[in-house]
Amino acid sequence: MATNVRIPVGYDPRSFPPVAVTVDMVVLTIADGVLQVLLVERGAEPFEGSWALPGGFIHEDETLDDAARRELEEETGTQVAPYLQQFHTYGDPGRDPRMRVVTVAYLAVVPTVGDISAGTDARLAELVPLTRALKGTGRYRLAFDHRVILRDAVDQARALLETTSIATAFVDDPFTLSELRHVYEAVWGQALDPGNFRRKVLSTPGFVVATGRHARPGPEGGKPPELFHPGTITRLDPALHRA
Repeated sequence: MATNVRIPVGYDPRSFPPVAVTVDMVVLTIADGVLQVLLVERGAEPFEGSWALPGGFIHEDETLDDAARRELEEETGTQVAPYLQQFHTYGDPGRDPRMRVVTVAYLAVVPTVGDISAGTDARLAELVPLTRALKGTGRYRLAFDHRVILRDAVDQARALLETTSIATAFVDDPFTLSELRHVYEAVWGQALDPGNFRRKVLSTPGFVVATGRHARPGPEGGKPPELFHPGTITRLDPALHRA
């Protein structure tokens, strides 16, 4: 950032309405075969007792991406997410009763969540099945506009599965094609034919890379499944469509 830019004489930033900036994190993972999202229970007003996406105000000396990484580590115990990207900005005037707050929403995908710890203004932090979180009723009633943000993030993740390699961010490395298929099934909410899925994945250059090793056979026995690493591409060509 340039440091030698002159501020106009008489310029008073206090003459403009105050606007705060936050980051909100939609942290998605698959646990027990179900797509889940990390939520925190708010311990202070506004919306005390309601649940929310982890996030907070950016510090004066950090970038938006730095703030997102800090929030991710504070709330999940994860220092690096295989996938962490901005996906939308929300700035409706009434979204926060305290003041005008613009939030930059991030989608984070992790294969596992570390030690979950509630932040300074939260009572609890939990992984919650997506279907329960999106209902917006009962125990997991979401604060602010976080239900909208969560819905948008899931729509984004579902679309990205078709055109990018984001699915590999949901699984530990190395992984089997069965584990990768379960990602698509959990996020899309539909069963996929194992043979067709395998053919599509292996026919997409650079999507996955064979390790030359095999996992242990399952409890039912059979041929040990092959293990794969994530490939080098980020865009799938051809796309892997749901139907």
